[in-house]
Parts: sequence; C-alpha cells; structure tokens
Amino acid sequence: MQGNRFIRTALCAALLAAGAAQAGNLTIESWRTDDKALWEDVLIPAFNKKYPDVKVKFVPTAPTEYDSSLQTRLTGGTAGDLITCRPFDKSLDLFKKGYLESLNGKPGMQNFPDSAKVAWETDDGKTSFCMPMGAVMHGFLYNKKIFQELGVQPPKTIDEFHKVLEAAKKAGKVPMALGTADQWEANQIVFTSVGAPYWKGEEGRKALIAGKARFTDPQFVAVWDEMSKWGPYLAKGYSAQTYADTQNLFASGKAAVVAVGSWDISYYNQNAKFEYGAFPPPVPKAGDKCYISDHPDIGMGVNPKSKNKDDAYKFLTWLGSQEFADLYTNKVTGFYSLSNHLISVKDPVAKQMLDWRKSCASTIRLNAQIMNRGEPNMENELWNVNSQVLNGKMTPKDAATRIQTGFAKWYKPQQK
Repeated sequence: MQGNRFIRTALCAALLAAGAAQAGNLTIESWRTDDKALWEDVLIPAFNKKYPDVKVKFVPTAPTEYDSSLQTRLTGGTAGDLITCRPFDKSLDLFKKGYLESLNGKPGMQNFPDSAKVAWETDDGKTSFCMPMGAVMHGFLYNKKIFQELGVQPPKTIDEFHKVLEAAKKAGKVPMALGTADQWEANQIVFTSVGAPYWKGEEGRKALIAGKARFTDPQFVAVWDEMSKWGPYLAKGYSAQTYADTQNLFASGKAAVVAVGSWDISYYNQNAKFEYGAFPPPVPKAGDKCYISDHPDIGMGVNPKSKNKDDAYKFLTWLGSQEFADLYTNKVTGFYSLSNHLISVKDPVAKQMLDWRKSCASTIRLNAQIMNRGEPNMENELWNVNSQVLNGKMTPKDAATRIQTGFAKWYKPQQK
C-alpha cells in the first residue's frame, strides 16, 4: 500500500508540474527583456489590485532568440498562457498554425481602431488574433544647445535639413549620428521613415502591394537619392559604427542630430546631459504634407493550450483598459498605446513625437505587410541595400532595381 501511495503522490506532483499554468497562474511570453522590472513592479501589481487571486509571471526571452524558442515551446505544449506578438507575418504564421486564439468580439478589442488592428489580423481583415499594445514612431532628435549655437531651427523641408547639417559641419560638429555596421537602422529608422513623405505614406505602400507602383518609380528612387547625400555629414568611420556607438555619440553631445525610433528616448533620458527635442521627417518641398512612420510594434494574444483561459482573458480585458494604456505609455517611454483612450503623455519629447499625429499622416514601415513573404526576403535586402547607399557603395538607381527585381521574382501583382 505504501508503494501505491508513493506512486500516486509522485503522479500528482508530475501532473501539477506539467500543468505549470494552473488555474490562478498566468505566464507571459515576451522578447522585451528591458521591460521585466516594469511588469513586475508596475503593471502586474496594478492588475492584481483588480484580480488579487491571479498570479502573473513575466518570463522574457532574449529578442534574438524569442521567435525560435517560442515556436519550440508552442510545438512542445510548454509555452505560456499569454503570447507577446510581433507585428504582421510572424504572428500571422503562429495564428495559421493554431498557436493563437481568435480575439473577435473579446472584451477590450472594441477600444482599438481598425488601423491599430491591421498588424494582427488575417489578410482579409476578418479575424484578429492579438490585442494591440504599443506603437513606435520614427524621426530625428536634435541637440538644443548645438542648434542654439548654430542659430538654426528644426528643419521642416529637405533643403532646410541640408542647411542645418552643413552649418553643423562648418562648426566642427558631427552633423548626424548614424552608422551602418548593424544595417537594420538604415531601413527601419531611416528609409521607411524619411521615405514616407516621398511616397505619401499609405498611398505608396498600398500601391506597391496592389502592383500599381514599382520601386523603380521616381517617388522611391528619390529617397535613395536623398540618402546617398548623407555620407559627408556622418561621423568618420560610420560604416563600422554600431547602433550602440550611434547612441553613445549623440548622448556625448558631439552630434547635432540623430535618426531615431521613439524607443530611444528612454536611453537618452538616462545618458544625455543636455536638452534635446524632436522633429519629424522633413518633407521634400515647402507646403508638402507631413507623413510619419507610426508603426504598430507589440501586441498580445492567448495560447489556445492555456490551462487558464478565463484568467488569460481577464488579463487581456485589462490590457485594453484606460489604466493599462496610461501606465504603458508613460512608463515605457517611446511606446505609445494604440487604443482610443485619451492619454496624457508626461515625457516632453515623447509627447512632442506623439503630437505629430495631429499634423502628419501616419503610415507603417513600408515592407512590414505582405512584402517580406518571399525570397529574396525584402527586409534583409533593404538592410543591405540601404546601408550600401549610405556607404556610397551603391547608386540610388541600382538600389531601386535590386529591390524591384527581387520583389517581382515572387510577387504576382508585380509581374504584370
């Protein structure tokens, strides 16, 4: 009898261990290792004020390993209850494989406009599978002290932008902090941001998807043409300069301007000992409409194999609330709630960037939707091509031809 009791006890313990996500326990999967303290000290305690009996654990994985290790855990049935979602194809792929629940009609989803849901819905727009959490914006930060010394204002047009860079160069400053060693910034922070006013944001992006525009059209070539002029304004040896080097350079006070994503604000708040402001991508000519890359970056979905779906949906409902939107926007500086809730942004530079939505049209990163699905992979190609243009190793025309040829290889609407 003793032996049987021991076996039963061991079996119960094994079953409990296997159902690590027991009722009352939730685990959040995420790549945002930087946010661990925020979740543990601010967000989860705020949720627990409403639901004290639900124990939530935030278990992040390094960003570079997140996609593959999450896939392994989902396949093996050991993934957490709540899945932090990357935008567009990565999460769409998880949904198609049955690893994310449909969120249609779920409480909280009504607080988000259609434009916020686009990054986490099926191509036909009929099914949502992640609740939108935050967006990032792209533009430029500038050193107020240097601008004052030079007697210049934040530029509104490309001509004014060049005059500012020229003035900084003549004064012996580094006009712009930007490097190409890591490549991704050349696309995600520069090309898809600076280019938006040229291809008119959503109009140009949707025309490429519909096969009604080509990368070899003037509105796209003009962006590479502009980027090809930047070399003389970057720091010596910029082709070996990493993203971290760029952050250090601007934070040191030696550079007049830096191309950024809004997430950079928290780094500069900690490391820059001077006042800085922000300006949106300059428009090609005076009077042109302003466009910004206002990109949905992070969402959250429910694992269909969660042992505790009721609590997972309680958490998701809270994620759609005014309280969460306010906490997230103000505690994760540079990430903006995608909800309809009115948020008062406390950080002055983050507020300055958010206010661009009032005067500029928002678009998402050019190639984020559909265009990365084939081979050659457009995201990788754009990293490479944009870096080469900035390095003076590829002409704007050749850049356009390479991206267009790669796109037309696999995408039918571009083969007409």
